[in-house]
Amino acid sequence: MGRFRGGLRCIKYLLLGFNLLFWLAGSAVIAFGLWFRFGGTIKDLSSEDKSPEYFYMGLYVLVGAGALMMAVGFFGCCGAMRESQCVLGSFFTCLLVIFAAEVTTGVFAFIGKGVAIRHVQTMYEEAYNDYLKDRGKGNGTLVTFHSAFQCCGKESPEQVQPTCPKELLGHKNCIDEIETIISVKLQLIGIVGIGIAGLTIFGMIFSMVLCCAIRNSRDVI
Repeated sequence: MGRFRGGLRCIKYLLLGFNLLFWLAGSAVIAFGLWFRFGGTIKDLSSEDKSPEYFYMGLYVLVGAGALMMAVGFFGCCGAMRESQCVLGSFFTCLLVIFAAEVTTGVFAFIGKGVAIRHVQTMYEEAYNDYLKDRGKGNGTLVTFHSAFQCCGKESPEQVQPTCPKELLGHKNCIDEIETIISVKLQLIGIVGIGIAGLTIFGMIFSMVLCCAIRNSRDVI
């Protein structure tokens, strides 16, 4: 009996440790998502009339999952400390929801990468063509793109030189830069999403093992 209680205590501490890690991971996921959404390249594009909402969807899911992770981490600690089967069962269900959300984010980031890149490239080309047709039209949008992606024009920078960053050294094709930068950002989002999904699997295992151990201990008593 003492050995059984010792094993139960060990599982409880493992779950408490997991929930602490899960809470910290949730904080990191929120910070990561908000940084991508409101910092640097994406922050500049969000002020435009045709902002890349398709790209934002994965970030919104990621931030929401991070907030849920923080709440669930605290919730799981309470369930482990109280040795409540009901709370642990609810904790498992919440982890399952987070797992689905993170897998969705990861899959979206990898599979939807091409669509997101084409969408942003189309936005740039529309602004580029508007500027060439009428030098006053689309000037602000083109400046925003060039500043956000640190690029200048397409095949040649001469036609849009006034809208290019002054600190830019050499010519960088914006179509290529958009593909490179968006691809890297979406890969990072996908890796974070899949990584957190993998972490939740351990939490579900620990919660179910602890729940079964609590039930067995009560049966023994």
